Amino acid sequence: METERPSPRYSNIDLWDPAEILEAMIEGQFAAVAAVRAAHPAIESAGLAIERRLKHGGRLVYMGAGTSGRLAVQDGAELMPTFGWPQERLLLLMAGGKTALLQAVEGAEDQEAQAVKLAQRHALGPADVAIAVAASGTTPFTVACMRAAKAAGALAIGVANNRDTPLLREADHAIFLDTGPEAIAGSTRMKAGTAQRITLILLSSLVMISLGRVYDGLMVDVQASNKKLVRRSEKILARLSGRGHEDVQEALRRAGGSVKLAFLLLQGYGRDEAQAALDRADGHLRRAMSLIGEFHEDVLEGTQPTFSVGASERATHE
Repeated sequence: METERPSPRYSNIDLWDPAEILEAMIEGQFAAVAAVRAAHPAIESAGLAIERRLKHGGRLVYMGAGTSGRLAVQDGAELMPTFGWPQERLLLLMAGGKTALLQAVEGAEDQEAQAVKLAQRHALGPADVAIAVAASGTTPFTVACMRAAKAAGALAIGVANNRDTPLLREADHAIFLDTGPEAIAGSTRMKAGTAQRITLILLSSLVMISLGRVYDGLMVDVQASNKKLVRRSEKILARLSGRGHEDVQEALRRAGGSVKLAFLLLQGYGRDEAQAALDRADGHLRRAMSLIGEFHEDVLEGTQPTFSVGASERATHE
């Protein structure tokens, strides 16, 4: 496998000057970016397929072992605070469990039976999306986990750095990252890992944007779980609405911390009406604003409203 092959280019790296060693490793990072760029069509295709599947309420399931598994878990965990992705719709399957996030667990990546048990225990199904990551493309745990997910009807996304490997051959959408041999042979935490990390960021961010969790380049579904994120929510809402600090804080309080809902409240809409629009728009703020506009036009013209709102809210606007 290319990721394991020693390269003549780096055969004497331990004899080089520190500046030359660093330059060679930086060169590898640029190669990782190039590999991701070459995989652009595959990443786009996978992202669109994931969006379509997740519209039906399924889960994002990340799976992997070792470095690849840690990168997958990191990407998944960041979706909750950044995009407000529901915890109940996120599943992180790591060979060796939580212990393996901090240290290597001997033999964990070879546990195929454990992988199958995990998939079955969590009842993966047709609404779910499995994102399996392995530099080699052959890691037994990861391949078995993806196979079990696919057999249960889940959409299978395979990310690997070696061509024509089981993880890529058997995935519904294969993302091949052609990073080649490492400066330190077999150390796929280097450019292979960088390419995986970039790919996961691109893939998940594309999906979240497509699902309406970004508006005007801002994280409008951010979960204010700490003081920094509370301030971020306030800044986002202030920028979108042009309103002062007190108005912004009050709107966020009334909206239970939801930036989207608070923004609509600051536009003068009732809470029930705004929430109904967001629900019908599947959380897309632009669509919700359009729906509310159409609703008020219908009311003025005396025609049937285009979406349902609470009785008290409708009376207010009629």
